[in-house]
Amino acid sequence: MLNKVPAVTLFFWLIKILSTTVGETAADYLVVHAGLGTVITCAIMTSLLAWALFIQIRINRYVPWIYWLSVVLLSIVGTQITDALTDGMGVSLYLSTSVFCVLLAVVFGAWYRRERTLSIHTIVSRRRELFYWTAILLTFALGTAAGDLATEALGLGFRLGTGIFAGLIALIYFAYRLGANPVLAFWLAYILTRPLGASLGDLFSQTPEYGGLGWGTINTSIAFLSTITILVLFLTFDQRSQRARMSKN
Repeated sequence: MLNKVPAVTLFFWLIKILSTTVGETAADYLVVHAGLGTVITCAIMTSLLAWALFIQIRINRYVPWIYWLSVVLLSIVGTQITDALTDGMGVSLYLSTSVFCVLLAVVFGAWYRRERTLSIHTIVSRRRELFYWTAILLTFALGTAAGDLATEALGLGFRLGTGIFAGLIALIYFAYRLGANPVLAFWLAYILTRPLGASLGDLFSQTPEYGGLGWGTINTSIAFLSTITILVLFLTFDQRSQRARMSKN
């Protein structure tokens, strides 16, 4: 089985941040503005996620559209899990953030114990892929809780929250360039892109009186989904071009 995760390039990080933003705005739109409610939205998104992951796991190579569709759906479901705990069950953001940190650490510990690596460049077996997608789901849930904790519970606001999370990711990048462990740097940055994307989503979608730009959830979701689609199409055509060149050689 070929590696099932794309190369970590600028496109990777752009699509990842955009997908986390869509997870925030699309979940809010479906629950509140479309009137589906938390239960129905969770049921629909979980069913779509199960279908996407079923295809993703069955294929034996990286296919851009199904991989990134799975990421977008995981973002929405991860957001819904945290929102259900916070809004539906009254769980504090401090507690949910702590619990998701522990759960993610447990998954990483089990993954490393069985495979002796957490590198995304070696997702070449079913077991590693299952560890990978479980970790991804928890990073989205954790990122949602941490982002809401920072921007709402701690009162940082959307603009300051966006700046802080972007600054933390920049620090991790500089640490990586200076020789920090690349696997650790990747996962820390990956976790932080979720609260960054959530803060961006709130910044664009919320009304000016709440510190946002007033785009609304549907316009923000459409704009970011359209951008993701364009980037994924580009990656798909680029992948096919590379295969054509390799077959000629």
